[in-house]
Amino acid sequence: MTHQSSPGRDPGPWSPEALAQLAPDLEALGAEAIIRWALDQFGSGLVLASSFGAEDMVLVDMLCRMTDRPHIVYLDTGLLFPETYALIDQVQQRYGFQAVRVVPQLSLDDQQSLWGDALWARDPDRCCTLRKVEPLTAYLADKSAWMTGIRREQTPHRRTAPVVGFDQRYGITKVNPLAPWTYKDVYRYLVRHGVPYNPLHDQGYPSIGCIPCTRAIRPGESWRAGRWAGQEKTECGLHL
Repeated sequence: MTHQSSPGRDPGPWSPEALAQLAPDLEALGAEAIIRWALDQFGSGLVLASSFGAEDMVLVDMLCRMTDRPHIVYLDTGLLFPETYALIDQVQQRYGFQAVRVVPQLSLDDQQSLWGDALWARDPDRCCTLRKVEPLTAYLADKSAWMTGIRREQTPHRRTAPVVGFDQRYGITKVNPLAPWTYKDVYRYLVRHGVPYNPLHDQGYPSIGCIPCTRAIRPGESWRAGRWAGQEKTECGLHL
């Protein structure tokens, strides 16, 4: 049954306290029920921020089964893998939507002029702020809620992520339908439903970001060891 997105709504009664109280009950209902709840509550004010990684492809598939007007946005840093750009084109054609492409204020050339060459190698936090955090912050300024594919087992910082909660940084509700899922859960869904995914996942890239800051993981390494390898950094800053 197709869910028609309604106009964006005020968050209404969903204070941080109300969301914290609701989260366990929603989690017990499962990911699809969480997405339906978010659509019902926030309508077109709900945005799926997608990197088109494996988790986000689960959410794209679920969301497109519920509405023919999915509001999906991606951050084009200018440094994404060719495989990522190809997947975005493939997915848009398959599901019949046009994702919103959000770009940084600075081009790569402008960034190099202001901050020097290869900022991502010298100061990756600043690079992520310029190319990811600031663009998303501006985009979410008039939205009611955003949805992400983060899971608790991905990083220590995400270990306590609720399925719904109030995001203090952006001042809106944050929806994490897959928070309790395992890596195996994600791939079972992709296979069962024939969902396309980035071929780099099959080449040892469980987490895929920008080219300079992503490598394949080695046997025994954690799922995000290939992101900012050799540094203590494990988050781009979007979820801090």
